[in-house]
Amino acid sequence: MINYFPDKKESLLLIVDIQEKLAVTMEMRDTVINNCLHLIELAKMQNIPVLLTEQYPKGLGQTVGEIREALAAYQPVEKVAFDCCGEPAFMASIKALNKKTVILAGMETHICVLQTCASLLDKGFNVHLVQDAVCSRTRDNWKVGTEFMRDAGAIITCTETVLFQLLRVAGTEEFKAISKRIK
Repeated sequence: MINYFPDKKESLLLIVDIQEKLAVTMEMRDTVINNCLHLIELAKMQNIPVLLTEQYPKGLGQTVGEIREALAAYQPVEKVAFDCCGEPAFMASIKALNKKTVILAGMETHICVLQTCASLLDKGFNVHLVQDAVCSRTRDNWKVGTEFMRDAGAIITCTETVLFQLLRVAGTEEFKAISKRIK
């Protein structure tokens, strides 16, 4: 059954390959990084686990500094497969977390993000693709990747929708902190 509303107890945040040498080629770099930072902040507040991957870091570099610094722990899963699920260490990490819903962000929408999304859907996960927290080098590739994932069964969402779905109510300290961040 599709979970249309991510629940903090059942969710994890997956950030795919937002790496130094890849990010510099992205027109939407700043928006994607800022939105990922919002998602990371709420994940920390709500004890939602964050998984981070890096595609061939010897060639593409580490995860960008802003994201590395925002994480409670910098422990990327290194991979050479475009599909994160093709990396045994990734699958071991995701299985150990025992979550049903993946909140998905990263680069590039039409390659690594798409292949990972499709595999996660095949494996029975609910995937919430955060459309304004993913990008490709071209707008057309981003659009094709996003549409492909929607057609495959992912829920297409945006950063603020995810934040407020996870918060559920106004008036809490978490709500105040997140509201201040996104203004």
